[in-house]
Amino acid sequence: MADGDGLGEAATAAASPPAPAPGQSLSLGWRERLRAGLAGTGASLWFVAGLGLLYVLRVPLRLCENLAAVTVFLNSLTPKFYVALTGTSSLISGLIFMFEWWYFHKHGTSFIEQVSVSHLRPLMGGTESSISEPGSPSSNRESETSRQNLSECKLWRNPLNLFRGAEYRRYTWVTGKEPLTYYDMNLSAQDHQTFFTCDTDFLRPSDTVMQKAWRERNPPARIKAAYQALELNNDCATAYVLLAEEEATTIVDAERLFKQALKAGETIYRRSQQCQHQSPQHEAQLRRDTNVLVYIKRRLAMCARKLGRIREAVKIMRDLMKEFPPLTMVNIHENLLESLLELQAYADVQAVLAKYDDISLPKSAAICYTAALLKTRTVSDKFCPETASRRGLSMAEINAVEAIHRAVEFNPHVPKYLLEMKSLILPPEHILKRGDSEAIAYAFFHLQHWKRIEGALNLLQCTWEGTFRMIPYPLEKGHLFYPYPSCTETADRELLPTFHHVSVYPKKELPFFIHFTAGLCSSTAMIALLTHQFPEIMGVFAKAICSEPLDSPGMTVMAENKQNQRQLWFLALSHPSPEC
Repeated sequence: MADGDGLGEAATAAASPPAPAPGQSLSLGWRERLRAGLAGTGASLWFVAGLGLLYVLRVPLRLCENLAAVTVFLNSLTPKFYVALTGTSSLISGLIFMFEWWYFHKHGTSFIEQVSVSHLRPLMGGTESSISEPGSPSSNRESETSRQNLSECKLWRNPLNLFRGAEYRRYTWVTGKEPLTYYDMNLSAQDHQTFFTCDTDFLRPSDTVMQKAWRERNPPARIKAAYQALELNNDCATAYVLLAEEEATTIVDAERLFKQALKAGETIYRRSQQCQHQSPQHEAQLRRDTNVLVYIKRRLAMCARKLGRIREAVKIMRDLMKEFPPLTMVNIHENLLESLLELQAYADVQAVLAKYDDISLPKSAAICYTAALLKTRTVSDKFCPETASRRGLSMAEINAVEAIHRAVEFNPHVPKYLLEMKSLILPPEHILKRGDSEAIAYAFFHLQHWKRIEGALNLLQCTWEGTFRMIPYPLEKGHLFYPYPSCTETADRELLPTFHHVSVYPKKELPFFIHFTAGLCSSTAMIALLTHQFPEIMGVFAKAICSEPLDSPGMTVMAENKQNQRQLWFLALSHPSPEC
């Protein structure tokens, strides 16, 4: 993301440790070079020492005679043995290949490679060579990278998240699948505790009960605690919020409960406004009551939107944005954009974008793709790829294509869902910007708006892949935004259910061990088939590979006897008796 570049660099510079003295950095570099040299030469020294010891003990261990005996044994083996050997090898390598393929698609890495790095590298001295002193440049780079990854992988509350009881649970009843992961629900529980509780809850028994309710993992226990809070105080707004979110099975029931919560929440909010300057505890209580009131009004607007009362929803959202302008972090404008697109009020959509599509504000898929949709709308109905290739693109078409490229660079997962190349699922309650979770949340609500504009999806289909030619190395350098974060796959796998195939960008190449096990499985299976079909030819081939010159007469006679037995076996195999 290109926004806030100077602020990010200033923060990194302020947080980095002071540079070491020249003499200190010189000594640390000498130690690191010595340690790396010792670690690199240790393995080769052990290998040379082993070869020398084997050469010295070749006579006491009778290596030459044992090698000759092994050669004779190999010459005496029948093709049936080779068939069994290659068949077993093919089976084992095939099982390893299938496990590697499953592990790569589930975790995005090779199991053999991961085990090798974590267990064999310390034995080879890799851990020591990677250790750096606290003040060294390598440790500074690592800490800077970790800070960047931490900021890139920040999870955001989905501004269009669905209702648990009325939507998520109904999906579970119909399909038997859980649309929300435990990680996602745990993040929601933390959000509820942050926004709906404060230090003065112990003064009101109903708030004390709700404080425990938000920590409960079991939904029936949370609902039971909400009813207990209402018995203690019939004006407990957060109890109505919990019942509307989790117990209501329809949007109508949820809206009814949210209206009761609004009535109680407004009363508590006015009371807190009058006492806000008495103490810091009262200020914290006002912040909590403000969060509750904003949440209730926002969910009421979403209920009105889902029930078809779109103009009412737009009015509630506009009033919220005027009444609480500092609360832009909750992204109410994204709810407003979606409702205005449903009304086809494109001039109002452009006015909202002019305010929030600013370089100083964080971007989102809703902002970038809505801007692209508005520019696409002006040219999509007359756009034809063949005509455009002959006469070239007009200025309006160039602007539309550039807007699509900008949106695709920010989140490259969205086009596959808009073009229905991937199936949609219910969006999670939290999203990772520029990740697959954000793409699902955007496409789930905005696909209908792209379909409504004639030719918009056709223009998107013709131009979206051109973005990747401008950014050949997206993890290293971006065009209009920061390089694409490498942590999105891991975070999305935690947020999205297991039955969904997570979209990965840039597409990962198959690990070496998958190619290796696939080749090993295929080659051993082919050798087993050839040995079974042509035993004589494969036997001669194996003999030519394994045969060695023998010195002792006794060993020569033994080899001749084994060879005669082998020829008789081949003859019996080629001309079976009638009894067989």
